Amino acid sequence: MSDIYINAFSICSRLGMNREETLQSLNSKSPPRPDRVEELAGGLTTMVAPLSGALPSDLSSETRTNQITGYLLREMKQAIADTLAKHGADRVAGVIGTSTTGVEEAIGPLGQRVEKGVWAEDFEFSRQELGDTARYLQEQVGFSGPCHTVSTACTSGAKALAAAARFIHSGIADAVICGGVDSLSRLTTNGFSALDSVSPHACAPFSKNRCGINIGEGGALFIVSKHEGPWKLTGWGESSDAYHMSSPEPTGAGAELALKEAFERASISASDIDFVHMHGTATPLNDAMESTLVNRVFGTHTPCASSKGMTGHTLGAAGALQVAINIIALDAQILPPHVYDGQRDESLAQINLAPLQGKPEKPMRRMLSASYAFGGSNIAVIIEKTN
Repeated sequence: MSDIYINAFSICSRLGMNREETLQSLNSKSPPRPDRVEELAGGLTTMVAPLSGALPSDLSSETRTNQITGYLLREMKQAIADTLAKHGADRVAGVIGTSTTGVEEAIGPLGQRVEKGVWAEDFEFSRQELGDTARYLQEQVGFSGPCHTVSTACTSGAKALAAAARFIHSGIADAVICGGVDSLSRLTTNGFSALDSVSPHACAPFSKNRCGINIGEGGALFIVSKHEGPWKLTGWGESSDAYHMSSPEPTGAGAELALKEAFERASISASDIDFVHMHGTATPLNDAMESTLVNRVFGTHTPCASSKGMTGHTLGAAGALQVAINIIALDAQILPPHVYDGQRDESLAQINLAPLQGKPEKPMRRMLSASYAFGGSNIAVIIEKTN
């Protein structure tokens, strides 16, 4: 099969509104943290991680998820125009990973429906359907190839990249605009609170004090094709545990299948990976599983980190965001830092957590990003610098 390249990308999150701001945050002595208090049902609170900057006001007529998508598309405006000109609108496709779409915007109209018995005249149910952001993506870009949503919770954004590669390998498209986007929603924060999975403080992956996640928002979009670009989508692997609806399989056996498939597709071994971007949610069960897995597959020397101590858990955008952070770190030859409270859980399997302003011992070429979702959905993505 042909090599798959990433020709362009855009990113926004708590770390910054573009790649330059994101790099500055990654290389800072004091990276951003989830810092906004969100009130929850039952008098509880949690921290959330909103975008670091404001979105353009002319995007305000859309849902916030679509506003973030529109912003990311503008960040790649010239690259998108070049892609359409090169391949033609009918040979460009789209895949978007998301989970929230317009759910937050439906809360107010739903309250009116409960109170008054009628929906507001301007309420559009389609805005909260999972396909709405894919519709918006296609309308904004103007391509006529296939376009769909991947919604597999926390693996959605990474799976969009794998789906894009399959589009290209199958001949369905020559180029694909893909990635993941999600926005903050009270439904999400309260839902995770009902599962006893949110932290009232800034989350602390792999800490002895970890007690749950902080929800974040943001996303990353990519243009992928068979035409050589600065970065290669070297390998990816997917698996499903079918173990439990919300808890990971404790040994990481299913997750390891995804890693091994990614290695096989890339024709490399674990020793060829220069950095492991972990899922690292800061929940007791996920971190226990993942440290066991990383120790078993990569040992204690390979640098690794979870970025969720900075970005929060961006759900459907998380996997795409991790891949974009890996690209930025590869270009700058820095290690994405593992940001937490510094109180490491010594009962977990030993792994090499990257420090603030960390530098690699040798030039980095390949980075792996891992994402694990509800329902046992697993994916690993390997990115390689081509020059």
